Amino acid sequence: MTVHDQRSIERTAVDIVRAVPDPEMPYLTLGDLGVVGEVTADSPDRVHVRLTPTYLGCPATEVIARDVEAALRGAGWPAVTVEYRFDPPWTPDRITEEGRRKLAAEGVAPPSRTPADGPVPVSLSRPAPVDCPRCGARETGLLSPFGSTPCQELRRCSACGEPFPAIKAAR
Repeated sequence: MTVHDQRSIERTAVDIVRAVPDPEMPYLTLGDLGVVGEVTADSPDRVHVRLTPTYLGCPATEVIARDVEAALRGAGWPAVTVEYRFDPPWTPDRITEEGRRKLAAEGVAPPSRTPADGPVPVSLSRPAPVDCPRCGARETGLLSPFGSTPCQELRRCSACGEPFPAIKAAR
């Protein structure tokens, strides 16, 4: 296998893995969530995938691994290995712009972005504001730190009064 062939195989495998839907939020792909790490091909028949789960105790990791294996095997790779890496840890900043758009379209507030440069603002009294995905207001309050998945919380908009799920910000 030439280097060119290996790169082509790996690009194809990455595209397939990135297109796998998240089992808890199927309107998002693993690519949207930014969980796809390194994908390597040892040969045309063998591919190794490294993923970073969104949450250390994420109950969907087994389903994700099975879905990734099934997608790659369905595309012709008979030998697939899926491995989870926790260093560096996943943060909500890894959600792509497309993923943030999809979350908002589903009524789920994407987390605020951490500034790319300069100091990270720290507050001992208030977390970063979460915009309402329905009306865009910044005045929202926490109803419950627990949502439908471990990486979500439940909030309510002070302007429109609607409750909504929000992806938890990095803490």
